[in-house]
Amino acid sequence: MQTRTAALRKKVEAEVIFDTHPEVSLDFEHVRAALQKGYSKPFLLVDSNIVRNKARRFKAVMPRVHPHYAVKANPDPRVLKTLIEEGTGFEIASIAELDLLLSLGVPAAEIYYSNPMKSRAYLEYATAKGVEWYVLDSVEELRKIVSVKPDAKMYMRIDTPNIGSDWPLAGKFGTHAAEIKEIILEAVKLKADLAGVTFHVGSQCRNPQNWQEGITRAKRVFADMRHAGLNPRLLNIGGGYPVRHVKPIPSIEVIGEVVNAAIADLPADIHVMAEPGRYLVSDAAYFICRVVGTATRNGKRWMYWDAGMFGGVIEVTEGLRYEILTDRKGQDISWCVAGPTCDSVDILMRDEMLPEDIQEGDFIYIPNAGAYTTAYASNFNGFPLPDVVVI
Repeated sequence: MQTRTAALRKKVEAEVIFDTHPEVSLDFEHVRAALQKGYSKPFLLVDSNIVRNKARRFKAVMPRVHPHYAVKANPDPRVLKTLIEEGTGFEIASIAELDLLLSLGVPAAEIYYSNPMKSRAYLEYATAKGVEWYVLDSVEELRKIVSVKPDAKMYMRIDTPNIGSDWPLAGKFGTHAAEIKEIILEAVKLKADLAGVTFHVGSQCRNPQNWQEGITRAKRVFADMRHAGLNPRLLNIGGGYPVRHVKPIPSIEVIGEVVNAAIADLPADIHVMAEPGRYLVSDAAYFICRVVGTATRNGKRWMYWDAGMFGGVIEVTEGLRYEILTDRKGQDISWCVAGPTCDSVDILMRDEMLPEDIQEGDFIYIPNAGAYTTAYASNFNGFPLPDVVVI
């Protein structure tokens, strides 16, 4: 396994071609137009046409792979309606997301419940609403699902390399090789419909070979399932499709070439799906907030925004590097950037190079921020949630 991992790492360093295709972001003129109407609090400005075009691009690149949008990335109903119009399926993590989709007319049978650990109450609710497909990451979850819904269609998430991903997910997600046989045998024992395999290559994955390796491992699991008498008919290649911030990325076209080659020999009765979230919505939006104050503390320059880690910008604290834009043209200096709350953890960036002449009242513009911004925001300390404006 270590030899295989080392080979994958060497391959991504040597062979991946980055930034081979243009990526379209929201036109900044839309931001200017929105601000002319006034500003009262942070907001996310979303261009639904970009969401629409990203869905079309994904499907054109991988015709056999049906995208199921990860609702958690941006659950705004207007975004969801756009994706419904484009024929996109959906993947959920909670019954609140389920209710939202049902209210928009999405059939429950077309919704996949992909949270690795689901409470019994949530399973009962989803079952009553008609959800058929459920993920599992352990034999215990298999037993729980079957005890609530004996005829559930289930897909097993397997561990796969996350090399080259900004956020490896292999710790919390995925069944390891030693546990796969136990799950298959338990499914046979319970007469459960273990019908598919899924994996996740890690968020913001810049290594297309991770998908190839995941598909190769899934094929081996399919063979084990068939040998045990099960009927596998679903391959879910997960999410992780990257968007551009400050790092170069492999385009969806490059990833698609790898995926298409890897699934070419799958039987026709295997349905192939994916769970793009960030990829479909991130490029479609700018996040706009404002500087509420600056300070010099112990010789270090600080600025404070009216949106911090509790107000939609939390991913920078987890390692994501956004491009930060301002209207200032001064020489870049090192800033500490913090949010507005009375909490010492609300520090977004340290040593961020930004113009030295930034002042109270200046606007901050963050492009490609349509995913995991407003979806994370809370009312902590009584600060208002950001608005979402869709054009």
